[in-house]
Amino acid sequence: MFNLNDSIRYYLYPFPTDMRKSFYTLSGIVSQRMGEDVRGGDAFIFINRTCNSMKILHMEHGGLVIYHLKLESGVFKLPELEQDSQTYRSSWSQLMLLVQGLNRKEFTVGKRWKNPKKVEKERL
Repeated sequence: MFNLNDSIRYYLYPFPTDMRKSFYTLSGIVSQRMGEDVRGGDAFIFINRTCNSMKILHMEHGGLVIYHLKLESGVFKLPELEQDSQTYRSSWSQLMLLVQGLNRKEFTVGKRWKNPKKVEKERL
């Protein structure tokens, strides 16, 4: 359970995905459009049109798991993708940069929501 790490292969679906999709429809995208097998243990990343919501589909020991991250503010900075590609091979470190709003080329930090209570505690 909750087993995402650097030993897993990550694949980013390079087209906007409806975030209302769940296990079966995302599995269908993986098999039909990406040409991969969801049961192989790889993780598949889907991002919505506005780039502020991400789902990761992963087969774990007990079954399929979906991780869903919805940004309160800011957007995900996607890597440069090939136009004809149906999938983009990613890595754990690239996923972490994407989630944290960091851009590897520009070394900039994207806008993210911060809990005002935590910010106040950090100042003290």
